[in-house]
Amino acid sequence: MITYLETGKATVLENLRIVRGPYLQLGSESSIAIRWATDTPVQGRVWYGESPERLCLVQDETTIACNHAVKLSQLAPDTKYYYAVGTPEGLLAGKTEDFFFVTAPSLDLAPEDIRPLRICVLGDAGRGNDIAASVRDGYLKFTGSRHTDLWLMLGDNAYDTGTYEEYQRGIFDMYPQLLQSSVLWTAIGNHDAGSADSLSQSGPYYELFSMPTCGEVGGLPSGTAAYYSFDYGNIHFICLDSYGCDRTPEGEMLSWLVRDLAATDKDWKIAFWHHPPYTKGSHDSDTEIELIEMREQTLPIVEEAGVDIVLTGHSHSYERSYLIDGHYGTSDTFTEQMKKDGGSGREGESGAYQKPVQASHAGTVYIVAGTSGLADRVSPHPAMYTSLSIPGSLVIDAHGKRLHVQFIDNEGNVRDEFTMVKTCS
Repeated sequence: MITYLETGKATVLENLRIVRGPYLQLGSESSIAIRWATDTPVQGRVWYGESPERLCLVQDETTIACNHAVKLSQLAPDTKYYYAVGTPEGLLAGKTEDFFFVTAPSLDLAPEDIRPLRICVLGDAGRGNDIAASVRDGYLKFTGSRHTDLWLMLGDNAYDTGTYEEYQRGIFDMYPQLLQSSVLWTAIGNHDAGSADSLSQSGPYYELFSMPTCGEVGGLPSGTAAYYSFDYGNIHFICLDSYGCDRTPEGEMLSWLVRDLAATDKDWKIAFWHHPPYTKGSHDSDTEIELIEMREQTLPIVEEAGVDIVLTGHSHSYERSYLIDGHYGTSDTFTEQMKKDGGSGREGESGAYQKPVQASHAGTVYIVAGTSGLADRVSPHPAMYTSLSIPGSLVIDAHGKRLHVQFIDNEGNVRDEFTMVKTCS
């Protein structure tokens, strides 16, 4: 069905109000979900097209509700679309240069033909406070006019107990610019779980966010929103639940993880979850059960499969490891032999970290990025190249077989960086 929403012909609804969003979910090369909420139950509608003045396509919901989720499909890969949301009776938001999304690059492209990708990472961001606002502004200052292709939240996305009101303050009121133009992917943290249950997939966290449980964005179907995977360009992302799911190798999550990692042939593998396997910040990975079990049970799987980067939060610190492999014990058992590369990973210093494509146990960089809402004191863990107590966000720039990772403080300055390169052998 084609419906034109042209300049001067859009009825703006005045007696209906958007109370959340719009925000982007489940973005792929050919589809995306647009979500928002209204204060009154209505039938939702999305107009979209390749110009904000001429939104030539329309997709309607089939139900009447306050919480709206409209999936757009049959989109062209690597294409910028503008959109507006409302009801069949009129417009509520959008139809400007600020409301857009960019579909993922075609999965058929060779790595060298995929355009540069930018990923923003926020950890423990959900306080809705001045620090979170400053981290947001620091990232926006740093990225400038460059588009953020997708962003990851590493858990504790809403303090203190993950209520609807806390999500409104911590995410939807805090990040409107990112929400309406960049696809968000979330991991659950212990604070999110205060009002949500992973086994039943119930509560605000599971009701507010859409996850690819059926492998609809690449990856192996997980059958649950608690953990999932997806593909973007030549990157395979894996999100795990380090709090509410069974963390044993025999459990459903890690059994799925083994199969999912075996099924992907992407050049890059990036995993993210909440509880860090290595930290000496506001939490201690030597003493806390979730951290211990993720290190002992999950790391052998991800390292065997050649995962390149693991992103976590929980500790309100920034900690970045060397390129390491094989450390599953307490901090006092870490040895120099576990460093695959004991340098900085910086091209202008000791050189980029190098890994053969699809190599097993060739090294992983572990990052704690939990300072997007609060920065606490941190002590050095022997696996870490650097440890900082500075509010900030993480930026991953991917292009072909090169990843460049930067930690950006709340003033937009680079405070740490490293590069990883995939080699042919």
